[in-house]
Amino acid sequence: MDQQNQVARAVRQALMLSAVAAGVASPALAQDQDQDSLETVVVTGSRISQPNLTTTSPVTQVTDADVKLQGVTRVEDLINQLPQAFAAQNSTVSNGATGTATISLRNLGSRRTLVLVDGRRLPYGDANNSAGDLNEIPTSMVERVEVLTGGASAVYGSDAIAGVVNFIMKKNFEGVEFSGQYGFYSHSNGYGGPGAVPLRDVIAGRGVTNPSQFQLPEDNVNVGYSREGSMLVGVGTPDGRGNITAYATYRRNDPILQASYDYSSCSLGSATGASFTCGGSSTAYPGRFTDFATFDFTLDPATGDTFQPWNGNRDQYNFGPLNYFQRPDTRYTVGAMGHYEINENADVYTQIMYADNRTIAQIAPSGNFFVTGTINCGNPLLSASQAADIGCSAANIAADDITSMYIGRRNVEGGGRRYDFHSTSLRAVGGVKGAMAEGWDYDISAQFSRKSMDLFQTNDFSSRRLRNALDVVDVGGVPTCRSVVNGTDPNCVPYNIFSIGGVTQAATDYLQVPTLAQTVIDQNIVNATVTGDLGNFGWKSPAAAESMKVAIGVEYRRDKLQFAPDELIATADPAGAGGPQLPVSGAVDVKEIFMEGRIPLVQDHPGAQQLGLDIAYRYSDYGGGISTNTWKIGGDWAPVQDVRFRASFQRAIRAANILELFTAQGFNLFDMNGDPCGAAAPNPNATLAKCVATGVPTAQFGSAALDSPAGQYNFLQGGNPSLDPEESDTLTFGVVFTPTFAPGLYASVDYYDIKIDKTISTFGAENTLNACYNNDDAAACSRIVRNALGQLWVGSGNVQDLNINIGSLKTKGFDLQLGYSGLEIGRAGKLNFSLQGTHAQELITEPGPGLAPYDCVGQFSSSCGTPTPKWRHRARIGWATPWDGIDLALTWRYIGSVELFNNTATRLDSSFSSFNYFDLTGSWAVNDKVDVRLGINNITDKDPPLSASVGTTGNGNTYPQSYEALGRFFFTNVSVKF
Repeated sequence: MDQQNQVARAVRQALMLSAVAAGVASPALAQDQDQDSLETVVVTGSRISQPNLTTTSPVTQVTDADVKLQGVTRVEDLINQLPQAFAAQNSTVSNGATGTATISLRNLGSRRTLVLVDGRRLPYGDANNSAGDLNEIPTSMVERVEVLTGGASAVYGSDAIAGVVNFIMKKNFEGVEFSGQYGFYSHSNGYGGPGAVPLRDVIAGRGVTNPSQFQLPEDNVNVGYSREGSMLVGVGTPDGRGNITAYATYRRNDPILQASYDYSSCSLGSATGASFTCGGSSTAYPGRFTDFATFDFTLDPATGDTFQPWNGNRDQYNFGPLNYFQRPDTRYTVGAMGHYEINENADVYTQIMYADNRTIAQIAPSGNFFVTGTINCGNPLLSASQAADIGCSAANIAADDITSMYIGRRNVEGGGRRYDFHSTSLRAVGGVKGAMAEGWDYDISAQFSRKSMDLFQTNDFSSRRLRNALDVVDVGGVPTCRSVVNGTDPNCVPYNIFSIGGVTQAATDYLQVPTLAQTVIDQNIVNATVTGDLGNFGWKSPAAAESMKVAIGVEYRRDKLQFAPDELIATADPAGAGGPQLPVSGAVDVKEIFMEGRIPLVQDHPGAQQLGLDIAYRYSDYGGGISTNTWKIGGDWAPVQDVRFRASFQRAIRAANILELFTAQGFNLFDMNGDPCGAAAPNPNATLAKCVATGVPTAQFGSAALDSPAGQYNFLQGGNPSLDPEESDTLTFGVVFTPTFAPGLYASVDYYDIKIDKTISTFGAENTLNACYNNDDAAACSRIVRNALGQLWVGSGNVQDLNINIGSLKTKGFDLQLGYSGLEIGRAGKLNFSLQGTHAQELITEPGPGLAPYDCVGQFSSSCGTPTPKWRHRARIGWATPWDGIDLALTWRYIGSVELFNNTATRLDSSFSSFNYFDLTGSWAVNDKVDVRLGINNITDKDPPLSASVGTTGNGNTYPQSYEALGRFFFTNVSVKF
């Protein structure tokens, strides 16, 4: 064992105490050091160095060895395995993707989770997501990740309401290390979920009548190939006072289509019967032609140019197969971290990180999403029977009168809509630190970051061109766009969707328009901190061996956003757009002062091996009369060496960021099963009088025309410069056991209680409808804007839902940590155990006045987001074998059962059972320079749970952010060090 290289030792020690350390941050695990030899260190949640590696707030840790053991190329996938963390944006999000990767601690939202690199802020991700983008973190440079859940604003400032994720990077590396990894997903299709008729048979049956849209994938698929390579180079100065560590990484992940899996190859419809059904959208192929009152047709495939009655069960479009289940991405990162100690009073340091990331989201084709509501009777593209079917008489045709007709028709000729996200980020830190006087140190730093994001969208239709291409007249026997005749658009090409096969490539090229939106986010931070020991001034308890220590500092931060969409986006011209996105430009300046104190009260006394207090305070001035005060008080008491009790209470804030303040108003989409005034069961659940009062024509009450076939409705979103900061109170208390009679054993139990008031959010479009129709809330009713037909999903119909301070969030529960390292099993080697678990007791949302609070623990839905089970854990058993250099690890990930939120019907998908995943990894230190690892995640290839109600929060009829939806993952990794 003495000849193992550094990587192998880190892996072996991760098997001993993988991811343990709630309340104990353990850099020794990754550095092969004896804890007793450690000098003072800084633990996440405090700026004060301390020798005992303990905190009054629970801190959980994962190491670089965990990255290797799980074979991850995306750090968010590793963090998401922690029971306290929930994925938000990641590689499995396609519809609604932002091109970023984010984490949501306690499922309170990624905006409330502060991401740090070596204790300093990671900049915002993009114009739609104010959380830090984890794509900027090179996995090969991560030494460990410390996660502190609960408020930390007094120490780090705004955004740390749910907690902090702090990436500690490798430093003082010497030598050269190359590492490469290759992996892929493998799955055996054969979904065996609930239903009298298996889902595979349902899909096969639909494929008989519609083979172009309903096809079963191959029985066995290998997809999603991933490659990652990295190089680390480190050089120390001859005098040992400085070091430069540089890195370069490359990552590429291939796309995965939902068509590759039987359980995602059809878009699930109603699950209220005995079996699953395949649903879809009535923006279909060859199309739906209707006035939502007197006629409802599609094209008859037998004739190709005549109508037949629309049948939703037969004719809906299966939009699932072309959606990406995993987005492809290509990422390059380079950077360097260095320092040089000029003398004990001046250690100059710098950190430069650059990342270039490109990822593509693909969803079903664009088309005419009922954006055109009329047709001219004299249109030569209409056959005589079609014109008669929609009510055009001979006189109407001769006069070329306009008649009502909405069209839902997919652009199958153009392929899926693609959203190409290309981002670059530069983050530079420079500073100097050192001793000021005996026991006193300073640290002065400046940080600049710039995040640039280009979103290039292709294959979407132009609504303006679509209207022109359907407004066709006869010119000498040649169908010609009216806009060509009158000269308003001489490039127009007629769009013949009234005859199967009638769409030409020229028409598709005319209608499809690329769009571009550009975002630049700058962040400037200047920080100065002084830390010191007050013992020289007599600030020391007579019953303690250590004196009081403090940290005092000032900080200035400026965040600036510029969002520049092109004219097509700004005018909502793309047919698939939820609404216009207007240019945004704004900045926020913050001036802060802060202080911390650590006060040992009693040490090494009977009944009080350790008794101490932690305090912190921060004052923040955001300008415009907005200022905040945040604070923390915590304490720990160890009556004996084996047991330590800890508790803390913190006031944290999250100030409105530049996006929430300045985002321009525009339409977007929200999920809802049916309009309260429509026909979708159990609706209409509103009265005729209330519906008419909010703009529903009497004749349309209870009509299916009010229900969106895709289950998506318009809402008006936008910023609000008058927002107040969110306020949060966090209470934690727990006990830690490190029994001296069992060296290597560790256990802790911690209770958490987080309450957030004045949440910066929207009231919720569906909540607005409920408040109006169920609670007679006049203000809510005034925010419902229906179109002439009473609809909320077509044209101008929408629910106003702007940013406001409203309602609250609260969550509470228990965290459990267990670890045992070095269990001797004779000649067979050693076994090591660890477990991290969270029992969530409540996750309650109080939407606002007139609406009842609801608890999302044990629930899933579009209202609750990704599932929040009552119990989640990750457990690992490691075997340090007697064979030199060979170690094995088995990881068990458990996700508790959940129910469909607010479900009242008998449904096949009303509950997800508990899930167990098992991962196996082996490592072999070939010699002191070469290390090889092999692994399989999700060994049993377990199918994910399915639901027709995951909305755009999920993907592929499930929640791939939470469950293993892509099959087994095989990976191999080789590291070579010189």
